[in-house]
This record gives sequence, C-alpha cells and structure tokens, in this order.
Amino acid sequence: MPKTFHRTDRVSAQIRRELGTLVHNAVREHGLPSVSVSDVEITRDMSHAKIFVTALMAERSEEAMKGLKELAWHLRMELARAMKLRHVPELHFHYDDSVDRGERIDNLLRDLPDTVAAEKKRESNEE
Repeated sequence: MPKTFHRTDRVSAQIRRELGTLVHNAVREHGLPSVSVSDVEITRDMSHAKIFVTALMAERSEEAMKGLKELAWHLRMELARAMKLRHVPELHFHYDDSVDRGERIDNLLRDLPDTVAAEKKRESNEE
C-alpha cells in the first residue's frame, strides 16, 4: 500500500530546505554561532511551525537560540518571499539536543570496555 503524504509534510520539508539556507545566511550576517536546521513540525492549520536546530558548538547554543528567536520575524518575511504560500507560519525555534544526547551515549559506550576490564581485573585480584 503506497504511503500517503499530507500537505503539512510537504510544506514542512520545503520550509526546512528554505530555512536551512536563510538561517545559514543570517548566522553569517549577524555573527551568531553556526547552527543547522534539523527538523520542522507544522500545525495542521499551518499557523505555527516548530523549527528544531542543532548548534555546531553546543556550549554556544543558548547564544544561537537567542539570536534566532530575535530574527524569527525577519526570517519569516524572507521565507514568505522564497515560498509561494498564502500564509507563512509563525516560526518558533527550539534547540534539538538529540545530537548532544547521542554524543553522550556514544562516549559512555566507548568508555564501557575500559570499565568492564577494570571490573574484571578487580574481581580477579580479590580471588
């Protein structure tokens, strides 16, 4: 059975592509930390869009989010020029910490063999 695509899915994909370019340019113009648009979720009535972004430097993510929230209105106007929509949704930026969480899990898994080896060594010394 073929997968059905809803208009909101198509619009969110298009917004993600367009905003990727617009955010990249805005970051460079305003001296913000580098960010990348990771996902876009749109409400059914297409009045609001959650824009999830990841920061390349996690320690500067708060600065990046503050700057993007201040530029939301400007980015919405630029998006309206780039897309042919009757109504461009209001943009709400959210930090996507999934990359940070994945990195933390990866580090824990990488350290796991050292922990297991140390535990085995300690057990063998006790015997």
